[in-house]
Amino acid sequence: MTGPAALSQTQVPLISARGISKQFAGVEVLRDVDLDLRVGEIHALLGENGAGKSTFAKILAGVHRPTTGTIALNGEQVEVANPVVAQRLGITLIHQEPISFPDLSVAENLVLGRSEDGWFSPVPWAKMTRDARALMDLLGVDIDVTQPMRGLSIADQQMVEIARALASDSRLIIMDEPTAPLTPREVETLFGIARRLRSEGRTIVFISHRLEEVRALCDRVTIFRDGNKVGTHTIDELTDADIIRLMIGRPLKEYLHKPRTEIGAVALEVENLTLPGRFEAISFSVRRGEIVGLGGLVGAGRTDVARAIFGVAPALSGTIRINGKQATIREPDDAIALGLAFVPEDRAQAGIFRSLSVEQNITAAVPARIAPRGFIRRSVEKALSSEAIRSLRVRLASARQPIGELSGGNQQKAILARWLLTDPTVLILDEPTRGIDIGVKAEFYDRIGELAASGRAILLISSELPELLALSDRILVMSEGRLTAEFPRAEASQEKIMKAAVPRSATLGEAA
Repeated sequence: MTGPAALSQTQVPLISARGISKQFAGVEVLRDVDLDLRVGEIHALLGENGAGKSTFAKILAGVHRPTTGTIALNGEQVEVANPVVAQRLGITLIHQEPISFPDLSVAENLVLGRSEDGWFSPVPWAKMTRDARALMDLLGVDIDVTQPMRGLSIADQQMVEIARALASDSRLIIMDEPTAPLTPREVETLFGIARRLRSEGRTIVFISHRLEEVRALCDRVTIFRDGNKVGTHTIDELTDADIIRLMIGRPLKEYLHKPRTEIGAVALEVENLTLPGRFEAISFSVRRGEIVGLGGLVGAGRTDVARAIFGVAPALSGTIRINGKQATIREPDDAIALGLAFVPEDRAQAGIFRSLSVEQNITAAVPARIAPRGFIRRSVEKALSSEAIRSLRVRLASARQPIGELSGGNQQKAILARWLLTDPTVLILDEPTRGIDIGVKAEFYDRIGELAASGRAILLISSELPELLALSDRILVMSEGRLTAEFPRAEASQEKIMKAAVPRSATLGEAA
């Protein structure tokens, strides 16, 4: 290993955590963790959803307080009581979904919480704008600092979060799943910034499920499993197979697979579906027992098609048939009544009711079963959710805890459980494994195969080509709002899919 991380081995660690444990509602989620973070290194935290890595990161950032344990900064013990204290200590957490004030400008978001002037002091608008532009220039990104945050992409919002960390002179920057919503080009921009920060002597904690990114960026890796720290290694000491085995406690072989299923009658058929500006003349079918993959680059229109079929944003023309009968779907209630279910791409915004309990989230799609006369029957709600939690192995402290407290993978299991309670004929899965760890992915792949084997028709939208190739019976490809190719399972390859996905105005290299 070379560079700042190697030099820092003889220095006092930036952060020394000793005996860190954490309990929620009496359930221990982190046990006696010792970990050093060196000056000028990029340190990955890996583990399955619920393994404890995000809890540990939030303790460093003052979001949670440890039940037991101590934290030292540059050799001196500190108490990180809350995020404000963490910021003063030079510790910044960049969340997976960036947190901002959407109606304020980029420049205003950058100075929030940092001004030392009094309440009635005049706002130095010109200086604030100049400083914000200087930060963006330092990061090498082209963002208009006068525009509202609401108009920025997720990638640009994350760049603003990094700029906030630089503005507050953060020594430790924690990035929690920062690349999940990004395109490959945006990921490379982020990595370039992370490497530059490391060269300046800043320390970065990088939480990700993508092993290829960890290997490309990080100096060392710490692996968590079931609330315990399994070990810390330099990235070159471990193969991907080693990392997976340490994460899940067993070798994971051939977790991408689809059992043979009997293909039945057409369950979903769309013909010339069109929503101007989004997609045009989309026609395809999905049969019972069949998994049809839908591939394409970001912005190709895949999610728009799924939303139209489910009635979230209906098409303006075209025909939808369910089990051979023409259907009118103006809103999701129409789709549910016809036997459709939809697991959306944006789990945080469109998938969960964050402040409601896990059992309320799971039973949200079957109100007639839990409240047939307008009054909720708690016994029924509890029974339905308990069976779903057991069946899908949702890891939680209590079915009554807010779903927002669960890890991303367990939230996704709860969303799937909700829709399975409706006993759907057609299941639309939009990026079902985005942002979840490899162990939970394996569970999802098995479950998807079981659902197809039970006779359900599945439309699977995914940006992960190995996922599409392994699970799909057929693969459709979209580009610029149109279907450009269809491949049977035996004829599909990553090269063919990418060629069909690339816009005609772009080269394959640019798109990839």
